[in-house]
Amino acid sequence: MSRRQRKHAHVSHERWLVSYADFITLLFAFFVVLYATSEMDNKKIVRVSAAIQGAFQELGVFSGSAQGSALRVEAAPPGQVQPVLDRSQLAGVPFGDEAGGSGGEGVDVDRLKRELEAALGDQIKRHEIEMRVTPEGLVVSLREVGFFNSGNDTLLQEGQAPLGRIARILNAKGFQIRVEGHTDNVPIHTPQFKSNWELSTARATEVVALLVERYGFDPMQVAAAGYSQYRPVTSNETEEGRKTNRRVDLVVVSRPGPSYKGH
Repeated sequence: MSRRQRKHAHVSHERWLVSYADFITLLFAFFVVLYATSEMDNKKIVRVSAAIQGAFQELGVFSGSAQGSALRVEAAPPGQVQPVLDRSQLAGVPFGDEAGGSGGEGVDVDRLKRELEAALGDQIKRHEIEMRVTPEGLVVSLREVGFFNSGNDTLLQEGQAPLGRIARILNAKGFQIRVEGHTDNVPIHTPQFKSNWELSTARATEVVALLVERYGFDPMQVAAAGYSQYRPVTSNETEEGRKTNRRVDLVVVSRPGPSYKGH
């Protein structure tokens, strides 16, 4: 075979361009997906923020119609962490009657606090009951000492009378009450309670049951919640701190909740 008849195959040195173009296309699609996902998350954050603001308004923490007082919660730009609001950021928010309530809807916190202090003077002196004002409302703390035995959810006999005085004052005014159970950080595991979650919830439920069954509270105006060890009011590093954290809080919210209308 002559050299003229030989065929030399042509070798292409530009085939890498095809792979490079495919890579660029995939990379572009990847960033498009990331951008679309971030936009979707922002919309979700806006919806969640609106729901939180509406819930706060129902609880009376702030009035949606009050000029310059309502909290404004917006979605953070893509890549930026959404700020977390704590109670210190609510310090300037109107509370109770100052929040624009009409017809006695707001809570006169100072007057209610004085009335409870007059009825519970002995228990307050013995540090069995403490009261404090928060952006949510007035909190009446029933310390474990005087109300419950350690690791038990049955209200002690000596705790019946002070609870009755609290109940008569609060029920006469038709307040919305949330009963919260709290513990210290010492684990519990007994035949009755497997964890502090169960103990805190059982104590809150015990108090709610007494308010409804014995003192005639409207079941639609009370609620029970258990927070275990995760909402302490002081450090659990000392025995005195742990005693303070073992409590049941009666939270009197600053406005009555909306009545439920079933269908």
